[in-house]
Amino acid sequence: MLLDTGIAKLGEFMLFNSLPIPAEVFLMIFGFILLIKGGDWFVDASVGIAKKFGLPELLIGATVVSIGTTLPEVLTSVFAATGGGGGIAYGNAIGSIICNTSLIAAITIAVKPGKVDKKTLIFPVAAYFVVAIFYALNAYIAQGFERWAGIVLLVAFVAYMIVNVLNMKKNPEKAEELEIPDEIPEAEEESEYKGNIVKDIIFLIVGAATIAVGASLLATNAESVALNYLGMDPVVVGVTIVALGTSLPELVTAITSLMKGHGSLSLGNIIGANIFNLVLVSGAAITIAPFDLPSGITLGGIPASLIIDIPLVFITMGIMTIPTILTGKLKRWQGISLLTIYVAFIASQAILGFM
Repeated sequence: MLLDTGIAKLGEFMLFNSLPIPAEVFLMIFGFILLIKGGDWFVDASVGIAKKFGLPELLIGATVVSIGTTLPEVLTSVFAATGGGGGIAYGNAIGSIICNTSLIAAITIAVKPGKVDKKTLIFPVAAYFVVAIFYALNAYIAQGFERWAGIVLLVAFVAYMIVNVLNMKKNPEKAEELEIPDEIPEAEEESEYKGNIVKDIIFLIVGAATIAVGASLLATNAESVALNYLGMDPVVVGVTIVALGTSLPELVTAITSLMKGHGSLSLGNIIGANIFNLVLVSGAAITIAPFDLPSGITLGGIPASLIIDIPLVFITMGIMTIPTILTGKLKRWQGISLLTIYVAFIASQAILGFM
């Protein structure tokens, strides 16, 4: 509650009431900025610490970096759920998956397609679809998410992490099998740890705290803007504005990884982040504050998210991973197809949001 009180005081000191734009908009933007900066600090510190202990690049991408870049979604969804914003929490997790795959990964694939080791992808992709089916069954059949479902998702998160780490430790050579461009030889040298462990730990803590404040600002004010000023459905806000905002760390990580030649870090991060959006983001939010399936917008009497959002959780990951596992390559058509889907998705949400 101290955090909420501090945020309220911040709004009082900022003289936005004299402006035509609601104070919540400025606070939401400020929350975005804190998420980006906090995520940047957290990821850099996480990678530094991981390298200190000699963890391979793909393992860093699929675990440490994925947790770091997913932390904004976790805290935003938890704050939203505890504040009664189940629609924001629900939409944020689903929207982040769609955004990660059909925007962030799509850009990476369209710009720099290449070879991958399909064997390395089988376990995380299979894990993703298993938890996605469990999540979908709760939405379609139970029409909501009870605390036991959240606990199951959190247990799945722990199990995934354990199996993933054990597999990578057993087969460390797999970490280098995703293609790294030959024209960037320094990519190999960057694997050496040259930082300061104390500094990394400090930035890890500061980054996490900054993300927490930003997430609280974003969740609280996004719902207020949606309901009080725009008249939009919270789920629509969650799968678009909030999902894109909390996915910015993944976007920054993907682009930075691509520029530095770390293709494995980027791909591992996207797949890992998508799994964590289901088992960690949703698991934490549901366990702390269970909620019913939001049904503000319907199509033919059925909640729109069951017709559009959840199917896209399967379709987008299917387009990105299934052809890749079959051929061992990421191809440009996959990236272009996913970007097309994202544009159509955003357009549909804009229309639904004001219905």
